[in-house]
Amino acid sequence: MCKLKEKQQIREDVWEELTRTKSGRFPFPLHGRIPNFKGAERAAEQLFQLDIYKKATVVKVNPDSPQLPIRARVIADQKTLLVPTPRLKDGFIIVRPGSVPAGDERKAASLKHINAYGEIIPLHQLPDIDLMLMGSVAVDHNGHRIGKGAGFADREYGIIRELGNRPVPVVTTIHHLQLIDDTLPSETFDVPVDWIITEEKALHLTEQVKPSGIEWSSISDDDYVNMPVLQELKQLLKNKKEQPDHT
Repeated sequence: MCKLKEKQQIREDVWEELTRTKSGRFPFPLHGRIPNFKGAERAAEQLFQLDIYKKATVVKVNPDSPQLPIRARVIADQKTLLVPTPRLKDGFIIVRPGSVPAGDERKAASLKHINAYGEIIPLHQLPDIDLMLMGSVAVDHNGHRIGKGAGFADREYGIIRELGNRPVPVVTTIHHLQLIDDTLPSETFDVPVDWIITEEKALHLTEQVKPSGIEWSSISDDDYVNMPVLQELKQLLKNKKEQPDHT
């Protein structure tokens, strides 16, 4: 419980600092969300110069406002975009290459309109993901991150690993004020990032140890109710285990 309180205090401090310095931007208030920040486009541009982005064909990007420029560029670059549905209730939305008319990329990348261009895809049809973008409230220099507190991003990574996806680079784009000097508390199911990209610089962290799947012991009954995708995943894994081995 102490760790949770400590994480929440860090969130409050970051939200307050971004607000005080007028480094955030719409939507307001910044508190309680992955904060949008001035310079999000510059941070995105740094990502686009990296080989991990250039070589990726399937990119999962969080649905928050500061990563809108990334989602739009993924669409414009004719890559496959995967965006988790709000609170992971329905899994993921897929926007396939060629499904968005030229000029509509930013509109299609917005949470308000993405369903008009993409479709919800069941877990067993998810393509292999090459790169994951996670939103953050705060990140430390070791790559530990904290989001809003619900653990959705960590579970998204766990889900794709349970489905057999290879380990992939994890990136977060943040304002430099969100990169803190303190060491963030971290649990075994937390996913560290490989790249921290601010509006000023890109930091590459090596040898990051990530979870190999979902830590099922951390999943509560409420989690299964609130995130049906977890029950879908559990059933998929059960069915796979029960399939006869023909080798």
